[in-house]
Amino acid sequence: MLTVSPYIILRGKAKPAIMFYQSVFGGELAITMQSEYNPDPAVADLVMHGQLTTDTFTLMVSDDPRSGEELPSGNIQICVWGDDLETARAWFTALSDGADVTTPFAPQMWGDHYGDLTDKFGVSWSVDAGTPS
Repeated sequence: MLTVSPYIILRGKAKPAIMFYQSVFGGELAITMQSEYNPDPAVADLVMHGQLTTDTFTLMVSDDPRSGEELPSGNIQICVWGDDLETARAWFTALSDGADVTTPFAPQMWGDHYGDLTDKFGVSWSVDAGTPS
């Protein structure tokens, strides 16, 4: 079996980001800092690997230790979807803290509740909750 998980690469914001995501989604958090494996003091406070494991998904983050280089962008959006409207609304509201909300979470013409935003760490999210079958 293989599993696919989002892995977010940030520049010096991985630790506050993964801690924020834990406050939104709950779950078990594990963080490995660069200082545990890399003797370079310039990167000691950066996250080598952060992992948030919830009941339904795993989210990972890391700080890119390179300086002065532009981070590559693939125009990725993390999509949270399902049929639990109240949890979807709560997660969207929590992710909205400091975010640029593009589409407020509300009923849409296709029948679902949907919203999208770019959070305070620059990560794009969409949240969609349909009606249970």
